[in-house]
Amino acid sequence: MCGIVGYVGNRIALPILIDGLKRLEYRGYDSAGVALLQDGKLLIKKCVGKVSQLEEMTKDLKSTATVGIGHTRWATHGAPNDINAHPHMDCHNNIALIHNGVIENFATLKKKLETLGHVFKSATDTEVLVHLIEEFSRWNEDLDQAVRGALKEVTGTYGIIVLDVFKPDTLVVARKGSPLVIGYGDEEIVVASDASALVQHTRKVTYLEDGEIAIVTAHEVTIKTLSDVEITKVVEELTFDLEQIEKGGFTHFMLKEIHEQPETIENSMRGRLLEEEGTVKLGGLSEVADKIIRAPRLIFAACGTSWHAALIGEYMLEQYARISVEVEYASEFRYRNPILTKDDVVLLISQSGETADTLAALREAKAQGATVIGICNVVGSSIARESDGGVYIHAGPEIGVASTKAFTSQLTVLALLTILIARGKGMSREKGIELVRELRRLPEKVQTILSDSKKIEYIAQEFKDTKNFLYLGRGYNFPAALEGALKLKEISYIHAEGYPAAEMKHGPIALIDENMPVVFIAPQDRTYEKIMSNIQEVKARNGKVIAIVNNEEDSIRNLADYKIYVPQTLDLFSPILSVIPLQLLAYYIAVSRGCNVDQPRNLAKSVTVE
Repeated sequence: MCGIVGYVGNRIALPILIDGLKRLEYRGYDSAGVALLQDGKLLIKKCVGKVSQLEEMTKDLKSTATVGIGHTRWATHGAPNDINAHPHMDCHNNIALIHNGVIENFATLKKKLETLGHVFKSATDTEVLVHLIEEFSRWNEDLDQAVRGALKEVTGTYGIIVLDVFKPDTLVVARKGSPLVIGYGDEEIVVASDASALVQHTRKVTYLEDGEIAIVTAHEVTIKTLSDVEITKVVEELTFDLEQIEKGGFTHFMLKEIHEQPETIENSMRGRLLEEEGTVKLGGLSEVADKIIRAPRLIFAACGTSWHAALIGEYMLEQYARISVEVEYASEFRYRNPILTKDDVVLLISQSGETADTLAALREAKAQGATVIGICNVVGSSIARESDGGVYIHAGPEIGVASTKAFTSQLTVLALLTILIARGKGMSREKGIELVRELRRLPEKVQTILSDSKKIEYIAQEFKDTKNFLYLGRGYNFPAALEGALKLKEISYIHAEGYPAAEMKHGPIALIDENMPVVFIAPQDRTYEKIMSNIQEVKARNGKVIAIVNNEEDSIRNLADYKIYVPQTLDLFSPILSVIPLQLLAYYIAVSRGCNVDQPRNLAKSVTVE
């Protein structure tokens, strides 16, 4: 969601803040702003729109400030406009604050503060917090004590940086539910909501945990609990390079990340395949593997694209490991009072490892005594740290808001998990070898699809002005149909729905006419004949059929209007291949419609607020 950057050091702060905000643009936002401590006063510049507009607004500033904070806002309370943009100020323009999260009791606090004489300018919940800090600062000389007192009054989530003219060399940083990372440079400190904003300055970082406050100067970082107990944190090393978050010659990050999938799928399984034994090695699960294998059921909790991956994981595990699996929307999980036991294993899937709903589901599962397993991409993320065990997908930084390479890496890891559990529950070595060998072939097969994308680009041109799409698949490819529809909705703003192909007759068939394109995922598996019948039903109603089919099959030629070929593979790996052309189709349609592919409207890369 919102992007946060803070700097204190010996360099001019403004260009560092602007560059950091640019690297956080992928998170999604509607306005941007900075606060600089200049000549003993706070200089505030903010505007609705892109970071480029903020950069233009500040280009003539002759700022020598070496302390400052910057923010990109994704609106929750209050419309996107200049007034509601961050940073927000106290009554006397001495304290500036930026915030990611939601202050749930802001209305009560605001009413109380107004009776004490505070005057509010914006419609945001964030402004309440800076006035609350101002109120506490009347009784506390130390800024961190004022922040601590204010936060004890707050209900909700926050990642904040506070800047005070009376503490000119200090930033106060605090976290509850919204990620913050502190980067240690040479006589300078950079604070951000995402390591991508500071990797060019340092690789040494510390991740704040919930309930922690950091007092930051250029030379020292002191971290305390909300109860004012000083703690020692481990300094970690970032595992990715600046080059990984650049476009590398591609027009968009999304296209780059689609084309990275042969490599990222390979990375997801690298060092984990034991082909001679027909099994896999997942070091992050070593202490809990036996419990997972013995568990009476597994429960997945995830959101969005990760939820689609979980659905495919359910199919994999039930077919090959013969274990009961449930898939939950993380956003609903804790609100429906789920029944869990100490023998259950709950698996949380999240690209960022910071998804608010998924993190809340993890904590609910732990509170009920279940074992929790994290499957995520970002090393050191909250889900990774709070899980009993886990598996990194090793997809590298994913900048495009619409997830692509993370999805196929998630599926690869779920396949590894399936092999591990299935072998532990008695699947034969021979079958394990067959699965492992086919896994090894997947990167090459993905590359084959990517090397022949001109046909997909042509199909996109044919359908760029369509108002609606229908995506249909059976078995493993029903969730792939859901994912294909989601990709199109996210980046092209065309309405699209995914269904199990057999469900078409139970409602969606009423929509089919000559203006309705239907995408069928039709590999040559045990559902193939049924899919053929569904295609016949669409053609009988003049629908336009786009079919994802295997290279060696040709019986569909006379039925489909457009055909996209993917190589044959085993059934459980089929979605890893079939989703590639669906990603490309969505991308090319969105580009042809002039959409902002990497930063689609109203969306954020990491949803860190409820």
